[in-house]
Amino acid sequence: MKVLQTIPEFGSLSGGTSTCTYNLISTMNCAGYQVDLLTLQSKDPADHIMGHGENWIKVFSNDTITPYKYSQNIRIALLKGEYDLYHTNGLWLFCNHETCLVARKKSRPYIITPHGMLYSQALSRSYWKKWPLLQLFFKKDILHASCIHVTCKAELENVRRFGYKGPIAVIANPVVIPHYINEIKRDNEAIRFGFLGRLHPRKKVENIIYAASLLGRSDFEVLIIGKGDPNYEKFLKQEVLRLNMHNIHFCGFLSGREKYQTLAQLSALFVPSDFENFGMIVTEALSVGTPVMASLGTPWEDLNTYKCGWWIDQSPNNIAHVMEQIIYMPTDQLLEMGLRGRQLVSEKFTASQVAQQMYKLYEWIGANGSKPKFIYE
Repeated sequence: MKVLQTIPEFGSLSGGTSTCTYNLISTMNCAGYQVDLLTLQSKDPADHIMGHGENWIKVFSNDTITPYKYSQNIRIALLKGEYDLYHTNGLWLFCNHETCLVARKKSRPYIITPHGMLYSQALSRSYWKKWPLLQLFFKKDILHASCIHVTCKAELENVRRFGYKGPIAVIANPVVIPHYINEIKRDNEAIRFGFLGRLHPRKKVENIIYAASLLGRSDFEVLIIGKGDPNYEKFLKQEVLRLNMHNIHFCGFLSGREKYQTLAQLSALFVPSDFENFGMIVTEALSVGTPVMASLGTPWEDLNTYKCGWWIDQSPNNIAHVMEQIIYMPTDQLLEMGLRGRQLVSEKFTASQVAQQMYKLYEWIGANGSKPKFIYE
């Protein structure tokens, strides 16, 4: 069975969506499952395509026009290609719609992974732009999909709320543990709290800053790792100045070994988002033994279940309470939390496990295989 996944952007600066898509398809191909990926070159000269030039990555020159990113190259490539099943990542752009349209024209099944874009909070943001796209293309694309793939139960509920009545596959994002992970040493001497991710208002990074100011002490550091909305980043820096906080540092975008080394320097990672779909940053932190505090807007109840972090409301007071707990927590207790976090990742989220689940989904949808347990109808 030949499968084609598509994604509008696949650059290293695109964030978690590109990373988890690369990890999944790379692992599937290594396991002998034939999955290609169609995408376009980035228009940003500082960006580069994920991976190492693997032959399953089909990259075309970027000829996109309009905010909808219409691409004749994408259209021609999809019409010329012959696949048994189509699978698109994301919504709202030409690449996503054209994948669904071509699949229907060729009478082939197709899967959509919305990557959190059907959460009610995500839909309401810039709805005036999304409404016409829904009426013209995407409502039909979504409602006629052979299956919708989500990464957690909360996302499933939002997809149902949208009105999709077909089968939904709940498969987590894959975690590829870097080969050098055991060479990275933790720093358990200094107290450091951190945020990692795209800087955007819905991430509520300011709650970490406000929480740090509530402690009224300076014997710890806060590292804010990531780039994003320039206006939001400016706002965060202004808040740090206004509160006269000298122990909060903006580290910019980090990747690869440097990112994991920085995560290992943290006493805890904080994810105070209004809502989050899966959050690769959580598993990345847990994989180096760093406990995580995640908001109730994220699907991370496992942090409480496995006792490797805190899954609580993201108010500044609650975050400050967790910070204070960590400051007074014995080192061996924090280390034990970190070990339980690594155990959680190895038990539930390794790339090989996720790749097997995805191929079972493909076999069920495209080759009349048996129905997997993770399908909800």
